[in-house]
Amino acid sequence: MKLYRTRKGAVVERGGQYFCLHDKDWDELLNRIDLLECLRGATKLCPKPDPLAPVISQEIWASGVTYLRSKEARIEESEDAGGGDFYDRVYSADRPELFFKSAGWRAVGPGGKVRIRRDSKWNVPEPELTLALNQRGEVIGYTVGNDMSSRDIEGENPLYLPQAKVYDGSAAIGPCLLIAEKALPLETEIILEIRRPGAEAIRASTKINQIKRSFEELAEYLFREMSFPHGAFLMTGTGIVPPDNFSLQSGDEVSITIDVIGTLTNTIA
Repeated sequence: MKLYRTRKGAVVERGGQYFCLHDKDWDELLNRIDLLECLRGATKLCPKPDPLAPVISQEIWASGVTYLRSKEARIEESEDAGGGDFYDRVYSADRPELFFKSAGWRAVGPGGKVRIRRDSKWNVPEPELTLALNQRGEVIGYTVGNDMSSRDIEGENPLYLPQAKVYDGSAAIGPCLLIAEKALPLETEIILEIRRPGAEAIRASTKINQIKRSFEELAEYLFREMSFPHGAFLMTGTGIVPPDNFSLQSGDEVSITIDVIGTLTNTIA
């Protein structure tokens, strides 16, 4: 089942049909103990939704260096600053890298515009499977995430990570939540496409079986010393890194597809 947030309320997709949950508060709905039963019980048909970002009061966090390819890219970009060793060590460490990405109100939804920093010259999208977690730290679903990143700022000094990652228009999620009736297959593919007017600039893919850490491990560390009364979203890292000579430009269209979930498409402002 897929769950959408719309201007008129929540909508569940089940068996190719759409059912209204207009009387359900989004934050309350995501934290219901009987979430699956609630969604299965929806019977009022409605049109195909025009979805918003599936987040209201939830914080969005992110995991770093969970793919070998990400570790290699971080080492390369920070080599001149002497920070490469940090990324090698965190990839192998027991403790994962976790960082705050966005407040829910700042997140961009499907069809919205994401941004590149005005003080950065090397910017890329980072396509990521994103976990939806309830207030108890349980994985209730999955969505698509775009962790916009300024590689030159992070590469200059690892301590600049918050500025490289957290700014207006730096996080997009959607188009829906795939409700976790069972775990995703390890062969699930993530596909990144970047188009410029009249041409495809980038197309690449990876699979979630390349993620080093389990989703339960990442969620446990996030909730270990913090409470999330409305739940949280957790991006699980990227295994797709565009070539070093590529940087996003205004007008580029970024599409991230995870087949079982859908496609999140955003334009660079």
